[in-house]
Amino acid sequence: PFVPYCPNLFIGGTQEMSKKIQVRDLVQVSMMSIVITLCSWIAVPAAVPFTMQTFGVFVCLKLLGGWRGTLSVLLYILLGLVGIPVFSSFRSGVGVLLGPTGGYILGFLLMALMYHLTARVRGSALAENLILCAGLFVCYAFGTIWFVYLMGHRGSPISWLQALLTCVLPYILPDLLKLFLADRVAKKLRSAYPSLSP
Repeated sequence: PFVPYCPNLFIGGTQEMSKKIQVRDLVQVSMMSIVITLCSWIAVPAAVPFTMQTFGVFVCLKLLGGWRGTLSVLLYILLGLVGIPVFSSFRSGVGVLLGPTGGYILGFLLMALMYHLTARVRGSALAENLILCAGLFVCYAFGTIWFVYLMGHRGSPISWLQALLTCVLPYILPDLLKLFLADRVAKKLRSAYPSLSP
């Protein structure tokens, strides 16, 4: 039978599909922010707390990709900024982000942005992991500069070497192990839930 052409029908269908995609993305971004929060609460107190936070960020970026992953990390930081206790040791607020270790939290956003901006060269699992390693060291660099500056500003100056020994070197191997674990977990989840693929 003849079906008359109706532009509004096709436009409406496209809009409905767009809304569904947007809702799905919103749900996934929110869920991964919760995952990062839960990982942040698994912590061992230290100058810079040992947490599973980095693992959560790695999984988030691997599952959601650069753009949605960046939004998820940003949402996580904003939740902490407005007072929801999403950071390690159930902390929150501007004071945490502007404190000596806040640079490492903000560094996660830089890592996510770097991952997003390098989407065109992430053609393999190896390239993906190398980019995340590079992003991790960007996070270390930004956080350490922040740490040294604020410690000096607060009257407790610390040398660059001491900062590296305290805030970076003890974390490198654990964070690389978290990346390996995140890679395995992400592959399993992608296989089980194809809609999670970036």
